[in-house]
Amino acid sequence: MSDSNSPKTDASSPSLSGNLRQFRFQKKQLKPLNMSDDDSNLMGSKIQFRRKAVNVIEDSDSDAGSPVKKISSLDHTDKDISNNINWNSDEGDEDTRNSRKRTAKEPSRTNKKKKRKLNNEEDVDIDSDEATFKDKVFDSDEDSDMEISNELTADKKAVLEFMQNALISELLLMSQCSQKKANAIKEARPFEDWRDLVQKFQNNKYLDTELLNSAQELLATRHAVEALMKKCLRLSTNIERAVAARASAITSQPKRLSSNLKLAPYQMVGLNWLAVMHTQNVNGILADEMGLGKTVQVIAFLTYLKEAGLRDEKDGPHLIVVPSSTMENWNNELERWSPGLKVVQYYGSQEERKEMRLGWRNGDLDDVDVLLTTYNLISSTPEERRLFRVMPIHYVVFDEAHMLKNMGTIRYENLVRINAKHRILLTGTPLQNNLLELMSLLIFVMPSLFAGKQADLKSLFSKNPKVPSVKKNSEQPLFEQEQVKNAKQIMRPFVLRRLKAEVLRDLPEKTERVIKCPMIEKQRKMYTNLVAEFSAEADQSTEVNGIGMMMQLRKLANHPLLVRDYYNESKLKVISNRLAKEHSYKQKNPDYVFEDLQWMSDYQINQLTRTYKSLAGLGLPQELISEAGKLKILDELLPKLKEEGHRVLIFSQFTMILDILEEYLTIRGRTYLRLDGSTPVTDRQYLINQYMEDESIFIFLLSTKAGGLGINLTAADTVIIHDIDFNPYNDKQAEDRCHRVGQKRPVSIIRLLSEATIEEGIYEIAQDKLHLEQQITGEEENESTDKKSVLKLLKMTLGLDHNKSLSLSPMKNGRTSNGLLDNEENCHIEF
Repeated sequence: MSDSNSPKTDASSPSLSGNLRQFRFQKKQLKPLNMSDDDSNLMGSKIQFRRKAVNVIEDSDSDAGSPVKKISSLDHTDKDISNNINWNSDEGDEDTRNSRKRTAKEPSRTNKKKKRKLNNEEDVDIDSDEATFKDKVFDSDEDSDMEISNELTADKKAVLEFMQNALISELLLMSQCSQKKANAIKEARPFEDWRDLVQKFQNNKYLDTELLNSAQELLATRHAVEALMKKCLRLSTNIERAVAARASAITSQPKRLSSNLKLAPYQMVGLNWLAVMHTQNVNGILADEMGLGKTVQVIAFLTYLKEAGLRDEKDGPHLIVVPSSTMENWNNELERWSPGLKVVQYYGSQEERKEMRLGWRNGDLDDVDVLLTTYNLISSTPEERRLFRVMPIHYVVFDEAHMLKNMGTIRYENLVRINAKHRILLTGTPLQNNLLELMSLLIFVMPSLFAGKQADLKSLFSKNPKVPSVKKNSEQPLFEQEQVKNAKQIMRPFVLRRLKAEVLRDLPEKTERVIKCPMIEKQRKMYTNLVAEFSAEADQSTEVNGIGMMMQLRKLANHPLLVRDYYNESKLKVISNRLAKEHSYKQKNPDYVFEDLQWMSDYQINQLTRTYKSLAGLGLPQELISEAGKLKILDELLPKLKEEGHRVLIFSQFTMILDILEEYLTIRGRTYLRLDGSTPVTDRQYLINQYMEDESIFIFLLSTKAGGLGINLTAADTVIIHDIDFNPYNDKQAEDRCHRVGQKRPVSIIRLLSEATIEEGIYEIAQDKLHLEQQITGEEENESTDKKSVLKLLKMTLGLDHNKSLSLSPMKNGRTSNGLLDNEENCHIEF
């Protein structure tokens, strides 16, 4: 069992036609029809109905696809068909059409067999309509007209026990159960028998008997997931037995790996784990901490498969999907560790990629071992989405797989449809988010095992918004403890995670320190005035633009040039009149230009003076570039680090801060390179290699997101986080660019916080999130918790009463004082 790409046969569907009948039966229940083609909304209902009858199979090859919880049934059909067609020629499509015609002529008795089978408890699809044909414990139409019996069915007995003993947090998991209803249930206890329970629910103004059916549904969901967990535990036992029996024991690294490179002992363990998973036909998540060489372990495993003859020609090549920033690194590592593997990079313009696909149809892939591509390209066009749904793939490897954390996204749906026999997910931070996201990863790895159970898992593992969040030091409700325990049980067979502290005894020490940077006098006064302005605004209203306030405070905490102060209105008048006369400037009305300039920061206006000749001489005085609290600290740190022979990575989340840092380093005469999200993918590895090889380059400036994923910069031994991230794992990824395998020197991590500013609050919240990793996950990282964090920060920063009622107004594209954009997206682009 690997996933739904490995078709299973049973009595009711022994062939392609059987699978097609199953598909037709299941689809027949779905009303109304949701077409998945991009142009479906443009069609009338008659055309849609006609397409439903004709394009039964095309539906599973569409671009957007059906809702994700139905993927497994579609996948079965897609994969069964793909095993019987010639994917690289037009004859394949002809075979598919013929298969449909043959199926349409089959007698309908198989459908009856299938329906009987679906009614069996063991095989029922929990998410399908078939699962709803169960007697309710209380039917308001029938039971209200007759005397209530105390005779208990198994379901009634379970519901009575649940209502008698469930915690408030468990009651709130029922649909339609509010906090008030949960409290009413608790106050109505004890319930002597079923009749007493029903009567109390009928006579209490806060309660109704429909809650009894909601409890029945919740208990059925729990039962289904418990059965799934038992299946997982049986699978875990089989894998553990295989390991104990030394199944696929590999005592030495594959001979086809480069002889001058040697796998570390823990990497040999990882290779053996992947080999055992392969013999057991199980997919997995390699979740070693960042810096332990997951890339190398996968390369060794793919080399082992080739060396041992475990990949058949008809299985197709392996496919490795990576973020754009790590593609060149993967290609280099494949060439360095296993030069015998033939690797093709699927990358380039649309026309270049089309040429490659045409070549594949003519046999260009016959001797290829590995296809290497990016997340953006794998589903960039309809042709590519269809290609990878039909083309046979042996192993698909997803690097940085925590990007696949949401089973409800189009990206998730497109990637889960890739026609791979086996899957490996790689992630260094699998526990950074909520339990539901963890289950999304597991479902992605094992779609056939979790087929039809997505809705149950989602309902049980979602953080209940009706339950108040629990502080880290207080006791978790029993049901939440069970959720964590159950997630661990499900994870066990599929996940291998080692920490550097456990396996790298010889990895150099990593020290961390936080430096609180006093703001310069002018910056401090501006910050104090802004806090006073926002405090007054919050006092007068219970609804504030919290995101806009937070971003403005963060900007001023980092550098005064990120707001408008130097360019007063008289200077803006001069600039606007000159800009309006510029041939290439978009706006010709000086008044409109003036209005736009009012909302720009000093540094943005300064950039305009360098772009338009008419503004020559109106730029910022150079000495203002270094006038910020954090840059004064860098004036102390950098000369000492340079003198002691250290090399430094400086990370910032925002491109405008990187712009300022570039100017600052130039003024100070420091050698540096820069890499951010705008750096072309083809240039990124060149810059990394340049820094690794040229010791004269002192500093590498990187954006936290683009420079924090999967790249190796062990030539540096000092990391400076200029501005910390709300999500501490983004900063941890940045740290591990140099604290990883290959590092020979002790590593120092320095975080800069502007003293007595909002940054201290951000750091406190980030530390709380890190604490939760020990329990697998913390609070759900969604819009709701982001808003709570912003409100908490604002109350701390503005000195508001903790109990004051405050809410966030909808974000607008409008602008506020000091020339800062309220729109968060713009802030990320410009700041």
